[in-house]
Amino acid sequence: MVNNQNKAKKKKRRLNPWRLAILLVLLACLGLGAGAAGMVVYSLKGMPAFDPARLEGSLATSLYDKNGKPFAEIGTQNRVPIKLSAIPIEVQNAFLAAEDVRFYDHIGVDPRAIFRAFYQNLRGGGIREGGSTITQQLAKNSFLTPEQTLKRKIQEAILALQIERHYRKQEILELYLNHIYFGEGAYGIQAASRTYFGKDAGSLTMTEGALLAALAQAPSLYSPFRDPQAAFNHRNAVLDKMTRYGFINPEEASKAKNEPIKLSSGSGGPKGDPFPFFVDFVTDQLVAKYGVGRVFRGGLHVYTTLDPRIQEIAEQTMQDPKNFPPSSRDDEGQLQPQGAVVVLDPHTGHINAFVGGREYTHRRGLNRATNIYRQPGSAFKPIFAYGPAIEYLSKGPASVIDDTPVEYPDYKPKNYDGKYRGLITLRTALTHSINVPAVKLLNQVGLSRAKEFAARLGFELTPGEEGLSLALGGIHKGVTPLQMAQAYAAFANQGVYVTPTAITRVETRNGAVLDEFKPKMARVMKATTAYLVTDMLRSAVESGTGRQARLGSHPVAGKTGTTDESKDVWFCGYTPDLVAVVWIGHDKPREMPREYGGSYPAKIWREIMGNALKDVPPRSFVRPPGIVAATVDSKSGLLPGPLTPPEHQVTDIFIEDSVPTMADNTHVLVEVCATSGLLATEHCPERLTKVLIKLPYSVPATVLDSAERAPTETCTLHAGIAENASQNDVYGESGGAFPPVPVTPPAEDRLFGYPQRGR
Repeated sequence: MVNNQNKAKKKKRRLNPWRLAILLVLLACLGLGAGAAGMVVYSLKGMPAFDPARLEGSLATSLYDKNGKPFAEIGTQNRVPIKLSAIPIEVQNAFLAAEDVRFYDHIGVDPRAIFRAFYQNLRGGGIREGGSTITQQLAKNSFLTPEQTLKRKIQEAILALQIERHYRKQEILELYLNHIYFGEGAYGIQAASRTYFGKDAGSLTMTEGALLAALAQAPSLYSPFRDPQAAFNHRNAVLDKMTRYGFINPEEASKAKNEPIKLSSGSGGPKGDPFPFFVDFVTDQLVAKYGVGRVFRGGLHVYTTLDPRIQEIAEQTMQDPKNFPPSSRDDEGQLQPQGAVVVLDPHTGHINAFVGGREYTHRRGLNRATNIYRQPGSAFKPIFAYGPAIEYLSKGPASVIDDTPVEYPDYKPKNYDGKYRGLITLRTALTHSINVPAVKLLNQVGLSRAKEFAARLGFELTPGEEGLSLALGGIHKGVTPLQMAQAYAAFANQGVYVTPTAITRVETRNGAVLDEFKPKMARVMKATTAYLVTDMLRSAVESGTGRQARLGSHPVAGKTGTTDESKDVWFCGYTPDLVAVVWIGHDKPREMPREYGGSYPAKIWREIMGNALKDVPPRSFVRPPGIVAATVDSKSGLLPGPLTPPEHQVTDIFIEDSVPTMADNTHVLVEVCATSGLLATEHCPERLTKVLIKLPYSVPATVLDSAERAPTETCTLHAGIAENASQNDVYGESGGAFPPVPVTPPAEDRLFGYPQRGR
């Protein structure tokens, strides 16, 4: 028998805590390793094949105009190879200090630099330092796009390791210095040395090498042509690094940091490229999308929207001194005032011509058509006042507004000529660019709706821009000529906004389509709104501030813009076929006495558009359904009443369902004292009966139509008058189409800003 008491008792087995910890660590490492391996395998998919020819050779990118004819090449104009042995060692050291001080010690990827960059970025709360080696940068510029993703960084590292296997360190540094982009069209250190200093790279000094090393990090930001102070500061930052890493001693650094930047007088100029502003604009877009290496060495075929005939017309017009106010050169040698023009097709968004200045001095330098932001003055009125008023409030050209003095909290708009015209139609107000009606319209529409309308036309306002001064162009950041052109194009295109483009198609060197750019369209306003604004802007050209832009048989709609002290003057105009915007002003804003948008900008616009449309048959703006004509009273906006005089009757166009149905009742018979001109009483010896405009408020005598308005006070010159007689004693109980107007606007209408200048 088995003795139950002698049975062995089963023991519970417990796992040692240390063994558990080790097991968990091993599992985590296996998981991380598997994840990393998976990421590497994923990154290998789609990675460009390693091709040494892409490091040592390149093909220029070709640009084609709208007709498919080549007109320029990007990449071969300004690149000259040089041997590393010809470059001074202190210049080489400047690049090593700035980019990769452990270049001769790592294998293409530097874990120490990666961890250092991670630590510095963590401390700084953002990307302040990169961990890429010179070899990785060479790989990125030669094989990859600029996108910042983990997959691309892994591909960059793998390609860098392959480069290190195929080339010696000196060869890699030579390839890097011959391929890096330095701005101003200079590709490689030899071209950069000639561009900036007028000498070969073999003659560079240490401080000149430090400047080029700084430029290589961000050519557009640190260009000594664009921003000499930024270039100076970042050159000295490179010299500090050279000291830190032992390439030079503090005394040498101090002496070098005090040296001014001396550029060659003939540096940076154009090299005979046709249409250089357009080429620069396209180049910037291509580099942003595909990267420097692919654009300058990838042999792309880029089909653009350039109309060479219009571009040549625009360039010649902008270069002609007679088209500008008296000019002189500033301290940097630039002609002032400057100017810019953009011409585009409103139906396709294709940019036909593009001029960023009066003369072309530096490759990819300041392009005033896209990179200079200025207040647009009254050219903003259709965008922030008249367009929204028609779209949201069913206003029209014959709607009436009272041009009288008004004061809001923190803002008192004034007309440019100091005059107030009284009751006028919106057409009259816009034709003559009168400021107060535009501000009152924006107040009626409301800032939120007006900002929404402007946003659909491509304008982004900064937080806090809540002022009624927006109606007069009081936008903090300012706008560019290209932005104004794309906004006005929506009015020309029956309310449809088309995103502008200068590129239609990009092909690889082998002809495969890389990208195709189709027009992006969106309806941003009713077609009837666009047509009414266009018709009002036609009046501004035919008989208003834009008369200098008339084109004979071609219908023209346009608006002038003039900022305070005439620091910036604009003309924005269009025909059924083309939109063009012209800006004139100083690079550093300053007053241009007696200039306004209807002077030189309108003349330039007329010369460019007149020649561009010389062989184009005139055609009318398309009139959408729902537009009708009607005759109304020009002082009330209602149908003519029995007392409306002929001179106060106007015929204009309306959206069909906004034609007034009520007859005017503001024109009334009023008996006034022949002596005082005030409301007559029974004691006045001589009384006159007149047809006057009765409103429930009075206006200053300086308002131009004040004599046509019925007085609101009774005569007190003659004995027996009851000084407190009411208006109803004279007018009766009827009459008057306008509600009382508050003296002070409500609190929610508060605004900020200061623009006052019209035209």
